[in-house]
Amino acid sequence: MEMDPSLNVLGEALRPCSQDPLTGFFRNGACDTCDQDQGSHTVCAIMTAEFLAFSKYVGNDLSTPRPEFGFPGLVPGDHWCLCASRFLQAHEEGLPPRVNLEATHQRALEIVPLEFLTAGARSD
Repeated sequence: MEMDPSLNVLGEALRPCSQDPLTGFFRNGACDTCDQDQGSHTVCAIMTAEFLAFSKYVGNDLSTPRPEFGFPGLVPGDHWCLCASRFLQAHEEGLPPRVNLEATHQRALEIVPLEFLTAGARSD
């Protein structure tokens, strides 16, 4: 798999999203992507209790540990490379997580308008 250039939504070098828990399509801690990443795991989201409950409600339980997949379960405050379409859905429902723009891959913009990402952005 050939990784897309590691650029963020600001046109700069992509910053890491999280090493603990280890995130990303490539499990390299960054929201890097490629054509094989069907879910576009490109938004570096900062989990909130409200978002985790919403995600579980719509069928993507991110809070329950799944040790058989090496997934620790997420808690509020964790950073995670979220599918761009899930972020968009949460935004439309009024429950988006906060976003680290520097760690959000530019390909997220194929699905999510920049103004949606910047609405609750924070820098680390």
